[in-house]
Amino acid sequence: APDAELLQVLVDALVHAVRFVKGGVSMETLPTGGLAEVAFVGRSNVGKSSLVNMVLGRRAIAYTSKTPGKTQQYNYFAVNEGRAVGSFHLV
Repeated sequence: APDAELLQVLVDALVHAVRFVKGGVSMETLPTGGLAEVAFVGRSNVGKSSLVNMVLGRRAIAYTSKTPGKTQQYNYFAVNEGRAVGSFHLV
């Protein structure tokens, strides 16, 4: 199994910049644009926000709460925005 240090090296090599774009509560409020989207979906209280933070190598880019099920919108993050290759929205 890969160790934490190796995983951090991979994240640092692949994720150069992350920016919170916006949160949307309906299709009409979601961001527009041509970036590809990668989404984590799952039931309430399964750790999607924690997974986003881990994958992006950031401790608090996605808010996590001690009270489960608090995220009630689609949160869009621009990853590697402006790069020719490897830019996308993480949802």
